[in-house]
Parts: sequence; structure tokens; C-alpha cells
Amino acid sequence: MTTPHGTLELTEIVFPEHANHYGTLFGGNALLLMSKAAFLAARSAAGNNVVMAGVSDVRFLAPVGVGHVLTLRAWVSRLGRSSLTVCVTGLAQALGAPREEALKGIFEMVAVDAQGRPTAIAHSYVTQQETP
Repeated sequence: MTTPHGTLELTEIVFPEHANHYGTLFGGNALLLMSKAAFLAARSAAGNNVVMAGVSDVRFLAPVGVGHVLTLRAWVSRLGRSSLTVCVTGLAQALGAPREEALKGIFEMVAVDAQGRPTAIAHSYVTQQETP
């Protein structure tokens, strides 16, 4: 089975340096990981470099403790002339426990040329889908 361009899974582990004083993933680090997944999905779909234009509807649904494995799933849900919408969910898993949805957010990305200006996306790169 092949993965369509603009769809990916990124797996991380939460170490103490990623955590807040409660021993759970710090919100800023969660956003960093989610934006990394959104960037990689958008770049794959656009076949070009991308930058983030905005982020919305970020939700921290459950704490992600130190030692948890965090799987970030990102997929392109909308493709425009030069912009893309990327949905990201984060599934956290403690050792021996089931995965739990812990994070979600929507990222607006823009394809850019070598000078950093918006550029058209070659639509042949993307297989659109609702969810992975």
C-alpha cells in the first residue's frame, strides 16, 4: 500500500526536557511537533517548500506524560492555488496502554519559491482525502 502525497505519520517520544512542571508535554513543544508534521505533509503534497501562514483550532485533549510515545498523523484536507490546509492529530500511548487522542490542530501552509514568495502548486502531487 502506498501513502498518498501529503499524508504522513511522525513518531516521537516525550522526554523530560519536553515536559512542563507537571511531567507532561509542554504546550509549546506540542505545537512544535505538530507544526513539524504539518510542514512535512504540506511539502510532500506541494512538491515545493512551504511556510506556515496560520494555525487554528488547536486542542490539547489529554495530557501526554514523560515516556509516552506520541504519533502525529498529518494529512492535507484542502488544496488551493498556492495554499494548503493540513490537519494534524496526536495519539499518545503509555507503555502497555492503548493509544489515546491527545492533540489536534489545523495548519494553513503556503507553497513558496526560492525568494519566499507564494508559488502555484502543481496539483498532480496531491491525492486529496478527508482523513487518513
